[in-house]
Amino acid sequence: MVNGKNLYLSFGLIALLFYLQSCESFLRTNVDQNAVAKLGDQYLLLEDIPSYLYQNASPQDSVAIVNDYINQWAAKELLIQKSLINLPVEKMEAFDRLVSNYKSDLYTLAYKEALVNSRSDTVIGSEELAAFYANEQQNFLVKEKLVRLRFVSLPRNYSDVALIARKLKTFEESDIRYLDSISIQFNKLNLNDSIWVPLTRIVKEIGPLALDNEEIYLKKSQFFELRDSLGVYLGQVQEVLEANDIAPLSYVKPTLEQILKIRKKQEFLRQIERDIIDEAIKNKELEIYH
Repeated sequence: MVNGKNLYLSFGLIALLFYLQSCESFLRTNVDQNAVAKLGDQYLLLEDIPSYLYQNASPQDSVAIVNDYINQWAAKELLIQKSLINLPVEKMEAFDRLVSNYKSDLYTLAYKEALVNSRSDTVIGSEELAAFYANEQQNFLVKEKLVRLRFVSLPRNYSDVALIARKLKTFEESDIRYLDSISIQFNKLNLNDSIWVPLTRIVKEIGPLALDNEEIYLKKSQFFELRDSLGVYLGQVQEVLEANDIAPLSYVKPTLEQILKIRKKQEFLRQIERDIIDEAIKNKELEIYH
């Protein structure tokens, strides 16, 4: 604990801690009365101590918590004072430059973000997306096998597996409605065969499939029926892409949109910088000597 007359916190003041917090105007006109500690010309005020530190604590614990906060505050202030006296001037000047640069960076970053957020042309159009994909598709290769398929997982004792298999194969509108209407009977169901699914996820969802046997079952236009102790798995494969194939647009669309948004943002900020420089030169606020 830091001792001394200026850092002494009376138990009477601690007893008034919660009461003072509820009185917004009490003692606000006299900083000495509202202070819980003083170090030189620096004051630690009651409202400077976060109430969440002690609001659920017992009175005894509150005293300890507030005392600890005061000690930490005092130690920090004393260390700052010592550093100002004992640190080399060169190092202090370097720190001041760092603080100034950091402050400038925070201001400019906040202003740039505000400008970017005020823009209305942040939506990436489908034509823009397709053109970017056409030019850059060689840079977007599949990292693992991707499959488009529909599948149903049935309880092991399901009574009419053949009917479900037939519906899954033909997959006409009436078949889709039927499968959807009885889906509560299934363990799992995926009828959206337009989505590319990574092999690792498929293996996780379909128990009998594994990395050492998936090539037997996951072939283009192939139907499979697998069983294990948990149930029956029926699947109709639509299309397959192997690792290092060009990724389909639908699969990489979120990534492409993010890249395009970042590029738009960067170009917008570069244009802002050019505009403010041109304006400053025009208004004779900036002169550049060559």
